[in-house]
Amino acid sequence: MKIRRILISQPTPASDKSPFSELTAKHKIEIDYQPFITVEGVSLKEFRKQRVEISDFTAVIFTSRTTIDHFFRLCDESRFNVPETMKYFCVTEAIALYLQKYIVYRKRKIFFGTGTFFTLMDVVMKHKEEKYIVPLSNPHKPEIPVTLSKAGINHTIAILSNTVPSDLKDINPEEYDIIALYSPADINSFQTNFPGTNCKFKIATFGNSTARTALEAGLAVDIMAPTPELPSMVTALDKFITCYNAGNCVENFSLKTMPEAPAQYSKLNNRSSKPRKTAIGDTRTKSAR
Repeated sequence: MKIRRILISQPTPASDKSPFSELTAKHKIEIDYQPFITVEGVSLKEFRKQRVEISDFTAVIFTSRTTIDHFFRLCDESRFNVPETMKYFCVTEAIALYLQKYIVYRKRKIFFGTGTFFTLMDVVMKHKEEKYIVPLSNPHKPEIPVTLSKAGINHTIAILSNTVPSDLKDINPEEYDIIALYSPADINSFQTNFPGTNCKFKIATFGNSTARTALEAGLAVDIMAPTPELPSMVTALDKFITCYNAGNCVENFSLKTMPEAPAQYSKLNNRSSKPRKTAIGDTRTKSAR
């Protein structure tokens, strides 16, 4: 038996030239895309119950485009004009550029990391005097508030949306050889939609939090990413399929023990990267150049 069909718990890529397309062509496999979760914004009434006043903050940390949409939606509904002095910190440059939908990009102080929250922390640590609001979805990765707290950053978490399981009644998981799950919420959705499923397929997880949630739920983690050897889901699937279809042992791809809890930020802050400012006011680490 060989790997022929994979289900990815993400939206369909916008471009036909995505890394997954290359995977399809290389291994002659079929890949389907289906988000396992739906994000629903909280109402203004629900937001006000959190007793968070956006005007009290000097900076905002964005981890996704969705949080940007809900942040400015709630600002609009509450008739709050975000001051030009507000500073924006984003996990990636792509998220930072998305801000152009709501603000004049070149006139704002915008900073970003190189793909993970920990790279963004290198930049945040240069601005410890700011008072941060951190818009998140419920549930969210516990690493974010834990890391900010351990680093001594003055911050407040604001829940702007709720992540709920999508209706996957049209999906038959037994039709797939691999199902790739990207978040703890994906695991929850899997259990909600497919209770008691006989997992003849392989399960791939992305991130320690997702892997921990899968193991706690009694699911086997057959493929784990990222790791030093497998830095992305695409790389992990590529190498797994190559080994599996060749009839070779794939035990090294699986996760048998619970992943370690997130490392303290102090252990990750020993990098020597120094941020620099560009003409438009953003700060990026050396690795982003």
